[in-house]
Amino acid sequence: MDINELNQTMPQILDGMARQVQEFLQCYQRDNPLMIGIHTGGVAVAHQLHQRMGFGSPLCELNIRYYRDDFSKIGLHPDVKRSKLPLTVGNRHIVLVDDVLYSGRTVRAAHNELFDFGRPASVMLVVLIERDGRELPIQADVKGCHLDLSVQQHVKLVNEAPLSFALRAVG
Repeated sequence: MDINELNQTMPQILDGMARQVQEFLQCYQRDNPLMIGIHTGGVAVAHQLHQRMGFGSPLCELNIRYYRDDFSKIGLHPDVKRSKLPLTVGNRHIVLVDDVLYSGRTVRAAHNELFDFGRPASVMLVVLIERDGRELPIQADVKGCHLDLSVQQHVKLVNEAPLSFALRAVG
């Protein structure tokens, strides 16, 4: 799939992801899940899935800026927003949503912050876009699509409503 095809078929991809998430939750008998979007792109994707699935609990947001291990590369953003989570995620089934799974470092940072709020019963990872280049052994339980990109390309969320992405050159 290329970026244009992704943008054109976004509603169908999101509908398919919502079905896959529901099937996964039913298969593993994970009742009363809590959906959490990773700030910022993951929140936009989670919002779309949350609406499609009619989740009973509110959509939560996780800001992992203070948990990243690559400050020397990306710097610390001066306007870091707080995470919007319940006081505890202990013994809850978590549906963790992000826009792009690339190196795995964002998801690792998200796990670190989640465990500061308690020990979840389970964490299911859902991503809209998966691409090659994993640096950590992390994989999604549900993915919308896979993009084959070179290391010089970066995929970036450019619009939240409707969701759309663009390719950018790195460097």
